[in-house]
This record gives sequence, C-alpha cells and structure tokens, in this order.
Amino acid sequence: MTENNGSSKSKLHGLWALTNRELKKWYKAPVIFTLSIIQPILWMGLLGKAMNINAIFSPDKIQQLMGGLVLTPPLTQTQSAQLGGFFQGLQTGIMQNTFHTSDYFSFMAVGMIAFTALFTTAFSGMSVVWDRRLGFLNKALSTPVSRGVIVFSKVLSAALRSMFQAGIIIVIAIAFGLQFGASFNPLYILGVFGILFLICVGLSSMFIAITIRSTRMETPMAVMNLITLPLMFASNAFFPTSIMPSWLQTVAQFNPMTYTTDAVRQLLIYSSTDFGSVATDFAYVGLFALVIATIGIVLSWRFLNK
Repeated sequence: MTENNGSSKSKLHGLWALTNRELKKWYKAPVIFTLSIIQPILWMGLLGKAMNINAIFSPDKIQQLMGGLVLTPPLTQTQSAQLGGFFQGLQTGIMQNTFHTSDYFSFMAVGMIAFTALFTTAFSGMSVVWDRRLGFLNKALSTPVSRGVIVFSKVLSAALRSMFQAGIIIVIAIAFGLQFGASFNPLYILGVFGILFLICVGLSSMFIAITIRSTRMETPMAVMNLITLPLMFASNAFFPTSIMPSWLQTVAQFNPMTYTTDAVRQLLIYSSTDFGSVATDFAYVGLFALVIATIGIVLSWRFLNK
C-alpha cells in the first residue's frame, strides 16, 4: 500500500473499521443480539407450523368428506384400504405439483430465510439517519474514507447479519422437520449463503439509496413499511407464483426475492436440482446487486453530506 501525505490511496480504506463498528452495535448489545436470534425461532415455530397446508390435503380430511356419502353397497375393508392409499397418493401428488415438495413447512422455511434477510437489510437506511443525527457521519466525512466506503460498510454489515440469522433459521428448520431434497449436497449450503449475500447487498443498497438524504427517522420507517411487504408477498416466498393471478405473476417475475427463494429451494429441498435455473437465479440477483449497489455509491458521492 502506498502512502501520499499520510493518507492511504486504497479505495477500500477504512471499510473494515466502519463495518466492524456497525457489527459491534449489534453483537455488543445483548438485548438486540438475543432478539435477533429469538425472532427467527418465533417465526419458524409459530408461523411455520401454523401454516400447515399439508393437513388440508391429508387422507383423513378427504375421508371425512367422503364419510358423508352413502354408498351402496358399502365399501369392503380392502376397498377402504385401497381408497386410503389413493388419497395418500393424491395428497403427495398435489403437494409435489404445487410446491415441488411433499412438505409445506420445508417450502415455507426457505421463504423465511428470504423474509429475514429482507427485514434485516430494511434497517440499513435507518443507520444512515441515526449516524447523521448523532454526529458520527460528520466525523466520518471529515476523514480520508470515501463516501462510497461509508455506504458499503453499512451494506456489508447488514449482509453479514442477515447471513448469520439465515444460518440460525436453517438449523432451527432442521430441528422442526425440514426435509432436504434427494439431490441435496452439504456443499450446496455455500450456494445458499452466496445468493443470500448478493440479495442482501442489493436490498441494503436500495434502502440506503432511498433514504440517503433523509434527516428524519420517520422516513426510513415509512419506506420500509411501503417496500417490504410488496417485495415479500409479490414473490414465491410463501406460495408458488404458478397459483397467483396473472398480473401478480408478472410482478413476481421482476422481483429479485423470487429468484433468491427459487435458488435456495433448488439447492435445499427440491428432489432434483436444476442447475440451469440456479445459474439464472444467481445471474439475475447478481445483476440486481451490482446495479443497485452502483447506484447507491454514485448517490453517496453526490448526496451524502454532513
């Protein structure tokens, strides 16, 4: 590294120091750190198990409906057993054709990974406003650290926090009954964290870019409430896009969350992994992250001030 008047010429000068500062605000605050761990457990245990769609198509439910029918002559014991087997196969067929897995909890657990990443990165914009109000942003702007590094440190810290929580969700989901696909390989976990890193970079950059000139805490809160739910529910996080209305399917096709959850499901829970589809997912999310991060850095050069 060369020196010029005591200042580093490195474009990434100060990145780790600022990133570590953001992370310290998280892991050195016991309450915040504990809540960040408890929150995924609550989502997975309550929402994950409450949305038990498997039970809707269970053989018992279908047999209850059939119980109201009067059959002449009555079914024999063999016929009843055959009918039960048919209903069992019908349930599996419906779940596989709709969700590409026989277990809705596994399908939904992957959506929870994307859900947590989205909400963790949504608070990135608040960090800029908070630093401005506390006066830290003024000090950072007075140092040789570039404005782009100041923004990217917040993006990087949000991505690292999101990936940590995603790892917790995967472990919890396994404990709650997550069913891996037949083609699952432990090395695929690296791919899961790879695409999570890309989507977190893109989303964090987006939230920061939108709120970079704000001086009021209410602004990033309003932006977060406006954007997060459409991004989540206009995607395949909780339900496949194939059963959505046609207009919503069109919206979901442009939503980076759709590609993120598809890649994670391909790698974790689908019976066979379509690597062509996974490559497309990575390309789309990677392009999204690159474009939005570039916009965020350009806006920081122009609008990030004291």
